[in-house]
Amino acid sequence: MKVTKLASTLVLTWACAGASIAQAAPESATAQQSANPATRGAATATRPASPAPSHAQSAEGANGQAGAEAGDADSAALPPPSSAAQHLYASAKNDILQVRSLLKSGRTQSSVGSGFLIGTSNLVLTNYHVVSQFALDPDTYVGEWVDTSGQRGNVELLAVDVLHDLAVLRVNRNGTGFFKMPEKLARLTQGQYLYSMGNPLDLGFAISEGAYNGVITRSFYDQLMFTGPINSGMSGGPSVTVDGSVAGVNVSKRLDGELVSFLVPARYAQDLLKKVEAQQKTPTDFTAIVASQLLAHQTAMVNQLLSSPLSLKPMGPYQVPVRESEQMRCWGRSNVKADKPFSVDDASCAMESAIFVSGSLQTGQIAIRHQFLRSTGLDKLRFAQLSSASFKNEHFGSNKDARLTGPNCTESFVKNKTLPLRAVLCVRAYRKFTGLYDFALLTASTDQGLMSLQSRLDARGVSYDNGMRLSRVFLDSLSLAPKAAPAKKGAAK
Repeated sequence: MKVTKLASTLVLTWACAGASIAQAAPESATAQQSANPATRGAATATRPASPAPSHAQSAEGANGQAGAEAGDADSAALPPPSSAAQHLYASAKNDILQVRSLLKSGRTQSSVGSGFLIGTSNLVLTNYHVVSQFALDPDTYVGEWVDTSGQRGNVELLAVDVLHDLAVLRVNRNGTGFFKMPEKLARLTQGQYLYSMGNPLDLGFAISEGAYNGVITRSFYDQLMFTGPINSGMSGGPSVTVDGSVAGVNVSKRLDGELVSFLVPARYAQDLLKKVEAQQKTPTDFTAIVASQLLAHQTAMVNQLLSSPLSLKPMGPYQVPVRESEQMRCWGRSNVKADKPFSVDDASCAMESAIFVSGSLQTGQIAIRHQFLRSTGLDKLRFAQLSSASFKNEHFGSNKDARLTGPNCTESFVKNKTLPLRAVLCVRAYRKFTGLYDFALLTASTDQGLMSLQSRLDARGVSYDNGMRLSRVFLDSLSLAPKAAPAKKGAAK
């Protein structure tokens, strides 16, 4: 049984540029000149059990991969912006910023994104993943802003919302008042034009035109679908209506589609700005704040998953638990071949989103996989060797991982209400985020000599209690399928 990769098959990239590929270009003479060709993203992870891609987000932006991405450019140049885009850019350009993460030693740039000044204040709204390096490791990284005229200065991090990928900064200059976050936000309609601004690929400030196409509910938290180009480096930039009202914040794009991009809804930004207004002093430990937010997320995630009994699907003589919902999708496949003395059926379900924590860590995700092996030509001994090798072909993590402790595993033979099982439970603790764990539960049926059901549950970023709760529900849900009642013979008439 191959390892189930929790980082789903995504083909999303965060729209924040990674390693510096050029010095910050000053504002181009026109918005058209600063619009850059779309680029193809880096290679993405694949999940073998899925015949089609899922939506879990892979974090490309904040960990230094934009340079490679820029070298893969193969798309046509963007069309010239409309007169509305030119007018908006001219009005907004003084309040658009590039936000950089710099190594303190040498002040060299590590990642770049965008942001925008709110009203006439000195507050800047951006994505959490743009600032994640200096939020979690302030001893190594520091933030800097650069505007369209080339001026620059230091930034002060005031607040983060890791669940919605937002952050608020304070800078040493004020906005002109163009970008406002009013109490009553703009009402959007399907097909309405939106305009996204930022600094794509660290090549220069630009504006891109597209359309609003509804709310995406497959991620755990709502996102807006923007049918327009958002490239690396534009993360944290504003997306506005034709009259300049903020509709959302640029966050990511799909790599397996054309002009399928995503925005954080403005209402989440509005909530974070209100928290900044209410806070008495600036936080000094954002790692603890991120941990607290992740713990809140996992509680909501597990409660939603277990709010109703798991669905049971037949696989051979067994029933297996799955969950299909807006946030979790399932796929199946079989590798039945005439030249093989055995067959394998796979069914897998995974959440289509994860929470970006850092360039090397995404969490807050659950995945389920079942594999039914049956002999079509092997004797019991050879089939036992096959199924045992499949069971052992699992990976639970390394002791050398800087993010999590090594796996602490226990193995036992158990029996639930109907099925004897071999079970292995592995737990890993997060090194920086106290109270969070990754759980992996692997089981194999032991009731048959020529067939085997092997199942795996992975829960990333859960509390210990919730990890045990999920494991118990999963273990208890595996069962033999009920035998069909014999057909009753009808009375002769």
